[in-house]
Amino acid sequence: MIGEDTLASTETDQLRQQLLRAQRLSSVGTLASSVAHEFNNILTTIINYAKLGMKPDCNEQSRMQSLEKILKGSQRAAAIISSMLGFARNHSTQRDLIDLVALVEEVLVLTEKDLSKHMVQLEKKFQGRPKAPVVRGQIEQILINLLINARQAMPRGGRLTIEVRENPDTQMAEIRICDTGVGIPPDQLRLIFEPFYTTKKPDDEGHGGSGLGLSVCRQIIEQHHGRIRVESVVGKGSKFIVKLPLKRNDDPPG
Repeated sequence: MIGEDTLASTETDQLRQQLLRAQRLSSVGTLASSVAHEFNNILTTIINYAKLGMKPDCNEQSRMQSLEKILKGSQRAAAIISSMLGFARNHSTQRDLIDLVALVEEVLVLTEKDLSKHMVQLEKKFQGRPKAPVVRGQIEQILINLLINARQAMPRGGRLTIEVRENPDTQMAEIRICDTGVGIPPDQLRLIFEPFYTTKKPDDEGHGGSGLGLSVCRQIIEQHHGRIRVESVVGKGSKFIVKLPLKRNDDPPG
């Protein structure tokens, strides 16, 4: 017979996965407006260059340039669609050895337009190409949550820096997300990873906070035998540091 503890653990895992899926879809919804706007720009570019290339007086050089612009725009649209669908559908809990810089770049395909729309300047600092055994979809979700949180902390725009580095002394990879936003008061800093705790108010697009984001992020990182910490100064900004082990751990993801 299956014990009560086993049943409770199974039910907890199922509820956790449902929560992860719900939050994944919520993140997609937050980015949908910016993604739709970018698609409109891409389609406008493709249409205009197609019209240019079809003109009777268009010479061969101009026609080839038009085709190159159409191809480039189509490839950009395909990359966005692939990233969006992959993020929304990825329910796997299998760990693979993932290039974290490549993973960050894939996440930025979805988020860069959202950052630009809200006047947030992005700076990337990649030191090496650390690889870590992770569940791709779960780490993508963490990064998107942290990037959206950082953008929302800068309602008038600002600078967001994302760093990827490897610490050989600790055998950990680090992903740092720094913003120049409003910061977090010290009395709230110790509570931000608690379930259902949120300081967010609805923004201009009606997106507020459920209080689930950072709590779920911490759970995922701990299942990967990693750590997350935050440093913040009111009026100057916040820095979230995600640390993931570079070596494979045979424990199940949970």
